[in-house]
Amino acid sequence: MGSGRDFTAGFHDLRGDDVVFRDAETESRYRSALDELGVPGLDRLTVPLVCTFGFSAHFVATTENWRIYRTRDGGFPPGFLGGPLFDALVRAAVRDALAFYAHARGLGLRVLAVMPPQRVPGMSDREVFMAAQESVGRAVAELGVEVVDVRARTTDASGLQRPELCEKDDIIHGNLAFGRIILAELLDRGL
Repeated sequence: MGSGRDFTAGFHDLRGDDVVFRDAETESRYRSALDELGVPGLDRLTVPLVCTFGFSAHFVATTENWRIYRTRDGGFPPGFLGGPLFDALVRAAVRDALAFYAHARGLGLRVLAVMPPQRVPGMSDREVFMAAQESVGRAVAELGVEVVDVRARTTDASGLQRPELCEKDDIIHGNLAFGRIILAELLDRGL
C-alpha cells in the first residue's frame, strides 16, 4: 500500500467501524482491495488481516534520533534499550499503527503482523533497530495480534538477514525467496 515509514503515525482516521487512509493513493489501493473481497469496509472483512504497519524498525532506529540518549562513551545506559523509557518512545513513534491494530482487533478480526526483514541501513542504529522491533512486537501482541516472526529461518549468526534472502540493490527489503518464507508461515497458520 505504500512505504513502511508512512504507516507509523498520522496515516488513518476512523470512519464508523472502517478506516480512511489520509494518503489518497493508499486509500484508493485499500478500497480496491476491499472491492476485490466484496466488502465495503474493514468492519466487514471475513478473512484474517495480514499487516506490517509499525514494523519499519529502520525508520524508528534512525541514528540521529537516539544520540541524545547515548552516554559520553557512545553506548546506551545499562538497560536503556529494554527499559520503559525506550519502550514508551518506540510506542509513541508507532502510535497510530498500534491504534490501527487495536481498532481491527476491536472489530473481532484475526490480525497477523509480519516482522520486517533483518536489514539495517546505514542511517539506522543496529542496536536500536533490534530493540525497537521487539518493543513493537510486544505492543501488538498485547493487543491480541499474532506476530509472524521468521527470523530463526532467515537470519545468520549475526542476527541479520541472510544475503540470499535480500533484495538485490536494496538496503531494506527482503526478496521473493524471503516472501515465500513469509507466505509458507502464513499458510502454516491456517491462512
